[in-house]
Amino acid sequence: MTRFQSIKSFLSRFRDGTHATVAVEAVVILPLLFWAHMAMFVFFDAYQQTSINQKASFTIGDMLSRETTAIDNDYLDGMDKMFKFLARADPTARLRVTVVRWDAKREKFRRDWSQTRGDVSALSNSNVSDMTDVLPVVPDGERLIVVETWSRYTAPFDIGVLSTDLHNRVFTRPRFAPKLVWKS
Repeated sequence: MTRFQSIKSFLSRFRDGTHATVAVEAVVILPLLFWAHMAMFVFFDAYQQTSINQKASFTIGDMLSRETTAIDNDYLDGMDKMFKFLARADPTARLRVTVVRWDAKREKFRRDWSQTRGDVSALSNSNVSDMTDVLPVVPDGERLIVVETWSRYTAPFDIGVLSTDLHNRVFTRPRFAPKLVWKS
C-alpha cells in the first residue's frame, strides 16, 4: 500500500467513524457557547447602564425645571453628586447644565448661561447656535434647560467591547418660573 493510499484510507475511516463525536463536538462548541453567554451578559449590562444614565439625567432635568429660585454652585455640586449616585457613575462623570432660549428673529438659539462639573467646557453662544438641529422646535422666546451627562462604561468581562462614554442630552422647560436663573 502506498503512502497516498494509506492516507486516503485513514481519512475515509475517520470520516465514517462515529466514535467520540459528541466529545469532539463539545470541545468545539463549548467555548463558543461560553463566549455567547458572556457577550449576552455584557450587552445586557451595557443597555441597563445606558437606561440608568438616561433616567438619572431626566431626574436632574426635572428637578431643575421645578426650581423657582436662582441656583448656585452649591446646588450644581449637589446635582453632580446626585447624578453620580443615581447613575452609579465613576468620579470622572461629567455634567453640563445650559439654559437656552429661541430667538425667532435670528432663527437660532441663544444661551442664557451654562455651567459644568467635571472635565467638560461650558457652551458658548456659537456652540448653542450650532445645536439648532439637535434642540427641539420651540416658540419664540421659549427657554429650555439642557442637561448633558457623560459617564464611563467599562464592561465587566473582556469580550471585545471597548470602554465607552455614555452621553445623554435632556431638554426640559421651566415649569413654575419663566426661566432658571444662575446666581454667581
